Amino acid sequence: MALRGAWQLQKLIVSFSDWGGSSRGIRSFMESYLPVFKEKNPQLEVVTELIRGQHPHLKGLYKNKSERVVCVKNMDPEEVLQYATRLRNSLGRKVVKLKTRHVTKHPSVQGTWTTDVKF
Repeated sequence: MALRGAWQLQKLIVSFSDWGGSSRGIRSFMESYLPVFKEKNPQLEVVTELIRGQHPHLKGLYKNKSERVVCVKNMDPEEVLQYATRLRNSLGRKVVKLKTRHVTKHPSVQGTWTTDVKF
C-alpha cells in the first residue's frame, strides 16, 4: 500500500530449498508467477535466496526499518502469490489492538449504542 504516494515495501526476499518437499509450491511460484509479479511491481526489489534444510518463507523489508516474515510451507503457487501481494500492500506497521470497540475523543456518558436495547 502506498503511504502519501510512496510504496512502503522496499525489498521482498523469497527463501526456498531446491530439494525440500515443503518448497514445491514456492518453486513453481518462482517459475510461473514471480516474473509477472516483478513486471507489475517495478518499485520493488525481489531477491531469491536458497536455504537448504529449512521451510520456505517470504520476508518483506519496509521503509520504516521493520520486517515481516511469512512461512509458506506446503502452499500452492496461488497462495504464495496472495501472501506476496499482502506483504506488498501492507504498511509494515505493527498491529495495535484497540482497548474498546468504539474510539472517540468525547465518550458518551450514556454508554455505547447497541442493537440489544429493549423498550
